[in-house]
Amino acid sequence: MSLPPVGDPSLLIFPDADKSPLSIRAKALVFIDPRSRQLRNEVERLAGLPVPILIQGETGTGKELLARHIHRCSERPSLFVALSCSSLSPKHGEAELFGYSAGAHQGAPSSRAGWLGSANGGTLYLDEIADLPLPLQGQLLGVLETGEAWRVGAAQPTPLDIRLVAASSVELWQAVRAGKFDERLAHYLSDGRLQLPPLRERVGDVLPLAEYFLGIYTQRLRLPLPGISLAAQRALEQHDWPGNTRELENVVHFALLVCDADEIDVHHLNLPAAPPLERIEQALERLIDDDDAAQLAVLRELLRRAEQRLAV
Repeated sequence: MSLPPVGDPSLLIFPDADKSPLSIRAKALVFIDPRSRQLRNEVERLAGLPVPILIQGETGTGKELLARHIHRCSERPSLFVALSCSSLSPKHGEAELFGYSAGAHQGAPSSRAGWLGSANGGTLYLDEIADLPLPLQGQLLGVLETGEAWRVGAAQPTPLDIRLVAASSVELWQAVRAGKFDERLAHYLSDGRLQLPPLRERVGDVLPLAEYFLGIYTQRLRLPLPGISLAAQRALEQHDWPGNTRELENVVHFALLVCDADEIDVHHLNLPAAPPLERIEQALERLIDDDDAAQLAVLRELLRRAEQRLAV
């Protein structure tokens, strides 16, 4: 499969990978798989609307890259400001987020705009918003609804124009039911909800991403560009990728360093081998059509019984 060129709408990357923020876990995102193309269409529809957006997906799927794409598509004139909610100070989180006036606390001789003030006119990206302390969640909602923020120690509010793009690797409504997330804020974020599927559910994206990372690392290490054998391609597409795109990048990097031929093969990938019965089941799934679901269910049950007998 040919790799989308840089600048192609099917490929999202951070412009300067070597200088990308530490918050970026997935360095690339492609829209080749049908589910990804559907997601891109939804993203571009929502980007121009004046609604907050919640991106839900596993760690390493590319949520921040998607958020940056939303900011670019929205054409908001000011900055894209990214904040990991878990990095806020337990003691001064309110001041860091909303800003503070001069003399608001010891060691504050001048005022600061805070994260929200820095994003005024632009986009504020809050990574893992469920990690935001519950009291700050309510205050954040007040700012978003009124367009005004009260800096710590200020005598009057500061007007703000912010587009919020939040991300979470946990289901927010589960956190609401557990009493760990503000229900009103969850409702506020519900109009622009995007689900970024894990890489194992976007199989059509695996090989284009692998080729992209292979090209990046061969340039960086000044090595010749190897091919990827058909067996290695199948292994990449069949792997579950619990670490998503970041794991794929590491696998490709490793394979390039240990490959001693013109082509990367399965043994260069260092992927964990599936248990023998699991490999048999995967082969059966490829051989049996979806219409033969009953036959596949019977075979799966036979495999499970065989596995139980072998474990005795």
